[in-house]
Amino acid sequence: MIVKHKNEIPNKMENQTKKTSRFVSFLWVILAYVVGIYVFSQVVDYFFMKGTDTIWSIFWADIACTIVIFAFSYFFKNTSFYDPYWSIIPIVIVLLLAVRGFTEGLYDETRNLVIVILVSLWGLRLTWNWIRGWEGLHHIDWRYVMYEKPMGKWFWLFSFGGLQLLPTILVFLGLLPLFGAMTNAENDWNWLDIVATGIGIMAILMEFFADNQLRKFRKTNTEKGKSLATGLWKYSRHPNYFGEISFWWALYLFGLAANPDSWWTIIGALAMTALFHFVSIPMIEKRHLERREGYSEVIKKVPRWFPWFPKKS
Repeated sequence: MIVKHKNEIPNKMENQTKKTSRFVSFLWVILAYVVGIYVFSQVVDYFFMKGTDTIWSIFWADIACTIVIFAFSYFFKNTSFYDPYWSIIPIVIVLLLAVRGFTEGLYDETRNLVIVILVSLWGLRLTWNWIRGWEGLHHIDWRYVMYEKPMGKWFWLFSFGGLQLLPTILVFLGLLPLFGAMTNAENDWNWLDIVATGIGIMAILMEFFADNQLRKFRKTNTEKGKSLATGLWKYSRHPNYFGEISFWWALYLFGLAANPDSWWTIIGALAMTALFHFVSIPMIEKRHLERREGYSEVIKKVPRWFPWFPKKS
């Protein structure tokens, strides 16, 4: 691999080739999601025509869409095709629920509008954050590379089941409170909706500032192995994950505000919390400990993901 120094001027043709390659890569991703969402819509229509319950209709459409994205992932040998799914499909589902509630259900206009706005802002921001970090078809998330090497030929079975289908199910569980809240609401807009809105806005802003602070740090930091310890990262080792977890709890509160008997949909928020606390964070912290000198001290001083004042030395 050839490493260019910052003061070198890249060859224009080489630079253009890289831009074109990235552009074409995104065209393939866009095609994958256009096809996937089209299949999603067809499956939903099929089950709606059969009179299937809204939850199951959208669930099977969600699975079908995941299979389409996996097909593109397998063809291009890049599981990162699935990465935007986490933030794109919830917008599709919420918009569908809003239409379903308006045409055939019981809903509160203010609640449904706020939910659509919050989920759209959350999803678009998260998708943009992925777009500006993904370099193209040659770029595969380090987590997938970590799994692929030891698994060999079995990796793609794991990729479908563990890296794509399982997250799809987890996101679906996280959205469960909105099915009742947006299509079969018992209560009008109330104080719990206001709390949910406040938490949702806070969560989106927390992720926005945390991701931007981290991006700026990576661009400007010249000290190898140094950890970000300013801004939000001074009070949490993973403030972006705190924002993400908080957002799913906000969705649960919207469901509870609309239907108190929907308390059981807490399984979605709990599943999301468990995913980040027991899987995502341990994985990335193991990597940090291997690559960042002094990260063990950061672990001792800075709270894991829930923001709090750091411990003094």
